[in-house]
Amino acid sequence: MLLRYADLGLLALALPVFLVADLPLLGYAAAAAAWLAQHAILAGAGRAASAALARRDRRRALGIIGAATLGRLWLVTLAILLVGLLGAREDGLAAALLSLVLVTAHLGSLALTKLLYPDDAR
Repeated sequence: MLLRYADLGLLALALPVFLVADLPLLGYAAAAAAWLAQHAILAGAGRAASAALARRDRRRALGIIGAATLGRLWLVTLAILLVGLLGAREDGLAAALLSLVLVTAHLGSLALTKLLYPDDAR
């Protein structure tokens, strides 16, 4: 199940790339902080939705997942926007590109996890 957390491994691998390529570290820091925070929200929402499903409250579980998804999206988007406005534009660009790579890796690993381990989805 390590495949599910491939985006976090990619985030860790991105730091040496940022250092060697002399990319804006403020952009990396903002994207990393937002990404780790949204991962914590995802974990909490998953637990809360599972608890709601155990109580057979599907509507509540769907609401939790929907609200968490929108909150995670806004969190990462606002982090990119703020670092771009408060720092240099290059900081915002670096944060946006790193976030794009992380989102792509997260969605890809999620899809592969569902395909390779369909019984774990229950």
